[in-house]
Amino acid sequence: MFERPGGEDTKKNAGRLIGVVVALLLALLVARVTGVAGYISLDGLNSLRDWINGFGAGAPVVFIAIYVVATVAFLPGAPLSLLAGLVFGAVWGTLWTVIGATLGATLAFLIGRYAARGLVESWTANNARIRILDEGVEKHGWRMLVITRLVPVFPFNLQNYAYGLTRMGVGTYVLLTAICIVPGVIVYTFAGGSLASAREDLTRTFAYLGVAATIFVLISLIPGWLGKRLGR
Repeated sequence: MFERPGGEDTKKNAGRLIGVVVALLLALLVARVTGVAGYISLDGLNSLRDWINGFGAGAPVVFIAIYVVATVAFLPGAPLSLLAGLVFGAVWGTLWTVIGATLGATLAFLIGRYAARGLVESWTANNARIRILDEGVEKHGWRMLVITRLVPVFPFNLQNYAYGLTRMGVGTYVLLTAICIVPGVIVYTFAGGSLASAREDLTRTFAYLGVAATIFVLISLIPGWLGKRLGR
């Protein structure tokens, strides 16, 4: 079921990474030329942080609730994770994001298993990747969940519903989801945290960016490592 990533896959991954970097550079250039950059300056980001912090002690609860809704509604979590790092700092942002993402993933799992099983089955019936996921759970059990959480080969939000159709236990699902999403979350929250500290502490900023980059590189190595382990 699992094949070792070949040279073609490596080239594709490298191409995607280069594409992302080029797109970001172009976006920054356009923002600078058109003046849009003024609206996404550190002052603007700090204003957004102040708005969320205006909820006081309830700010983390509000953020977690937003993340839960976004996860259930198939909205991308990366921007919210960046925002968490900006608003709450790298460490607390990671904690609140993991809680929000885990709760959202659990709610989607329960919806897929109990509340809207027929609907979810119709979504996934003709999806080859979902069939692979189901077969993987049958063959590898909880290891399949670890693999799909660490390696982004399946859309995260769709995974949550699809796992509800498998024999995966709720407790196992919640625990492993909470643990395995941490590396990916750190990439975004520490990047967001670097923005928050950019004016105050450059050393901390570079430290946060270094952590984010290191985790990103380690995650990118996981497919090759898993291919060797499971290909034996």
